[in-house]
Amino acid sequence: MSLPNGDSTSNDGMDVDGVSSASAGPTFKVPPVPTRPRAASVPATLRESAYQVGYVYSSKMMTHSCPRGHCEQPERISRIFDILKQHGCLAEMKQLPIRRVLREEALLVHSQSLWEKVLALHSLTEQEIADSEAYYNDLSLYVHPTTPYAAQLSAGGVIEASLAVANGEVKKAFAIVRPPGHHAEPDEHMGFCFFNNVSIAAKVVQLRTPIKKILILDWDVHHGNGTQRAFYDDPSVLYVSLHRYEGGNFYPNGPFGSMTSCGEGAGAGFSVNIPWPERGMGDADYILAFQKIVMPIALEFSPELVMISAGFDAADGDDLGECHVSPAGYAYMTHMLSSLAGGKLVVALEGGYCLDAIANSALAVTQIILGGMPPQLPPMTATEAATETIYQVAMEQSKFWKNVDPKACEPIEEMEPVAIALPELLKTHRQEYLFRNHGMVEVPLMNQALIERFQAQVACTPDIMENSTLVVFVHEFGNLRVELESVTYCDVRQEHSYLVDCSKELITWAKKENYAVLDVNVFAKPFPKTKLKNIDDYAGAVMIYLWDNYIQLTDARQVILIGHGPGCAPLMSLIQQRATSVMKTVKGVVQVVGHHNVPYTPRDMEVLRQWYYDASSLYPPARDTWLLTCRPLDEMQNSIVIVPANHRIFQNPKTFKKHGTIFRIAEEKPIKLIIKAMPGIQSYIQDKLGSSPRANGNTKQ
Repeated sequence: MSLPNGDSTSNDGMDVDGVSSASAGPTFKVPPVPTRPRAASVPATLRESAYQVGYVYSSKMMTHSCPRGHCEQPERISRIFDILKQHGCLAEMKQLPIRRVLREEALLVHSQSLWEKVLALHSLTEQEIADSEAYYNDLSLYVHPTTPYAAQLSAGGVIEASLAVANGEVKKAFAIVRPPGHHAEPDEHMGFCFFNNVSIAAKVVQLRTPIKKILILDWDVHHGNGTQRAFYDDPSVLYVSLHRYEGGNFYPNGPFGSMTSCGEGAGAGFSVNIPWPERGMGDADYILAFQKIVMPIALEFSPELVMISAGFDAADGDDLGECHVSPAGYAYMTHMLSSLAGGKLVVALEGGYCLDAIANSALAVTQIILGGMPPQLPPMTATEAATETIYQVAMEQSKFWKNVDPKACEPIEEMEPVAIALPELLKTHRQEYLFRNHGMVEVPLMNQALIERFQAQVACTPDIMENSTLVVFVHEFGNLRVELESVTYCDVRQEHSYLVDCSKELITWAKKENYAVLDVNVFAKPFPKTKLKNIDDYAGAVMIYLWDNYIQLTDARQVILIGHGPGCAPLMSLIQQRATSVMKTVKGVVQVVGHHNVPYTPRDMEVLRQWYYDASSLYPPARDTWLLTCRPLDEMQNSIVIVPANHRIFQNPKTFKKHGTIFRIAEEKPIKLIIKAMPGIQSYIQDKLGSSPRANGNTKQ
């Protein structure tokens, strides 16, 4: 019959494993695993009549109690059961049988000595319990003669929930069990935990079902030291924990929960710790950690089953955890995890000691696994401590997981009033260098949006208005080479760090040839005030502005356009939008693309396409070697494109029809690419312009 509290018993008062509840002492014999019908006969796809979600619960686990009162109180599970019943959740869930963990199952994780030590608690007298109180306090435990029975039911309940999901009996399951388990290590019980429920269940699933890859996500406010230790060298189980750490001074203490504790041997990288440095973490912090660390790693791992060690002691209102995760926050995390493993998810209760908080949080999680959607969260921002922690974890885990991008996790420092951004320093330096060495001055911009975007980033030689020949160089900042003193702290060794600026060589050469120079730095730094759609719009807009307000007003009738990296796209935007005037004055276009997409002219502008490619050599083949240093190529009338030899454009020969003459150079780095191509670029420009303007005397001195 089915009791009101959810227990399943036979008519003779026996539990489903066939062992009398009175024989919970250390000498009883463990029978074989029950042979009731289960998943081997259940198809992978759930029957339409089957429940999608199951639950495990028994009030018998409440018999483990402390007469003097304790935060790990029996009512933790009854409050959850009651609130789920009140909100109609249990009516939509399948009640799964509960049984005690078998010895053979427990020994998949724990030692024989621990098994015997826990079962021996059954025979303790009241006096022996009182005499051993100090010993168990040191282990953060309390004991009772019924403790072994409750601990066995707790572990067995998580096993049954996990097998039901793994075998397709239900899609998701919630094991409402106590005592918790994630602190129990292979050889020791501790931290309110006797058997490591989730670890044992994971091992049983791997042993008895085809599922082998399991993700265990532990959001209990304490680090699950026992779970991590159980799988520390096992690459088949990914263990991820978000917990208060405080430099190893928060329970369970020590360095095992640090971000550098990542596993060993074959399991290196399969332990992921997100250790909060202080109390008070909330929804924004946890959800950011999920977005930047948990989900990218989980997607790369691709588990076949997800198990949540669902402690609710990080919930707002829990005095032990002192954090502020709301029921909505737990709902969002559950919703994200439900997208993994084809939706196969097991939620197993761990900690949580505020009865209201644990009940409301468990309700929110249950509503999600029943198919609900998370409630809307208000606008929120992660704390500085959380963002810095997530960045440091990303730096560590990027050693093992390709999906983790430390750059995307870099914290935004709130130091603007007293800080100067490095690009601003580089702009100031470059301005001073161009003026001191080449007499170049800043070109004023009158458009407010462009001033905000490009101020101090456009410079020209003083002869720009009178010189008949103008070289326009469009590029971004050079590469910053930085050497670190310490990988741990990322301190810069300043004397060994430098800026690689390829524009210096080009400008020096152009000045020597007496060409006027317009230097445009399109460093990507968009401002929110502008209405342009994307970064290319910024750069394209400034090129149109410079063409209309400066270049067209000069005496230059021979213009060379050179684009490098991100500077190529705005250059092509200028050519397309000012096609008529460009074709009259521009004598050559050079695009040193690097690994960016190669910009091309649109099909509906046939005249421009003919001019850009030059009709005499339309769609020439790609050239494997750079020959311009050796001889002029008359067929290259108006444009050349320079790319690395492994550029993706070579994967599809049809794309050649969209471009002019393409040169490939055996160099991948954009800076080195233009340096290697520089002699050829100079030869091409001289070939296009004829003899040097210096010889023709076309420059006013």
